[in-house]
Amino acid sequence: MKYPELRYMGSKKRLLPWIFDVLNGLDFESAMDPFSGTGSVGYLMKSMNRRVVSSDFLNFSSLVARATIENNTVHLDGKSIKKLINPSPAAANFIESTFIDVFYTREDLRFLDRVSANISTLDNPVERAMAYAALFRSCLKRQPRGVFTISGNLDRYDDGRRDLRLSLEEHFLEQIEVYNNAVFDNGRRNLAVRGDVFELPDRKVDLVYLDPPYVPRSDDNCYVKRYHFLEGLSAYWQEMPVDETTKVKKIAKKYTPFSYRRSAVEAFDRMFAKFRKSTIALSYSSNGYPDLSELEGLLRRYKPDVRVFEKPHRYHFGTHSGVERASVTEYLIVGR
Repeated sequence: MKYPELRYMGSKKRLLPWIFDVLNGLDFESAMDPFSGTGSVGYLMKSMNRRVVSSDFLNFSSLVARATIENNTVHLDGKSIKKLINPSPAAANFIESTFIDVFYTREDLRFLDRVSANISTLDNPVERAMAYAALFRSCLKRQPRGVFTISGNLDRYDDGRRDLRLSLEEHFLEQIEVYNNAVFDNGRRNLAVRGDVFELPDRKVDLVYLDPPYVPRSDDNCYVKRYHFLEGLSAYWQEMPVDETTKVKKIAKKYTPFSYRRSAVEAFDRMFAKFRKSTIALSYSSNGYPDLSELEGLLRRYKPDVRVFEKPHRYHFGTHSGVERASVTEYLIVGR
């Protein structure tokens, strides 16, 4: 079953076979993924017929997880699709007026205003999540570098890709089919929520898969900086005011203690303490802070048996000729 992977910084897509091999050797019936990101690992665990609780502190990521992990049966049918692409002009034009000459064509921006209004008319919250997931993936495909840190005339990135020729509406119709095809029932009551890892209610799960942000080498590694447009779109920028002083119309950065050297070590310790009753599988990278030995030491405070699985990995971010690459060693640090 093919997961509709998002073009996303730190995506684990190409590591999924390795992650499967490690997780498949562990004894667990239920799992939590509190840094779900694209949702690919949570979806993997769902496909392993485990009960999965997924969460993320970003709203758009939690909607993707609701569409693909929590959702066992709901598809967007012809009636819902007709409602979503209703050509009646939207009552509000916030996206068109805010992002003209920043992202996308005027036609695309009008479509985003219209489809945002139409999504709100769907009664079923899972249907709304499905529509948003299709819309987010469409926006990423239409954006040449798959991020929202560059604006204006992006013709220099146009390498003839089909994704750059299709309108957002054409992408959206294709992505609805993609997400419909990804829906399956694993016979478990899975759940997707939005929340900070430290504010999540305690739930009894056998295994917790942890993939927190790494202390960035530069601010360019900030998820909100790269994906602020999707986060704003997920709520039509309600309670997410745009910073008009920025060229790309950013929203406020969300605080996480994992992104700062002064607070990261204490955050890992708190997180390991929170999940000490479950098997812990920490996904980490050799370019992160703190380093492997310090993380092992922290985890051994709570787990007597700590094993480290390693895999050389080369990240590829983007599809353009100047694609960013980074050679690292990926770790799965398992504490039981």
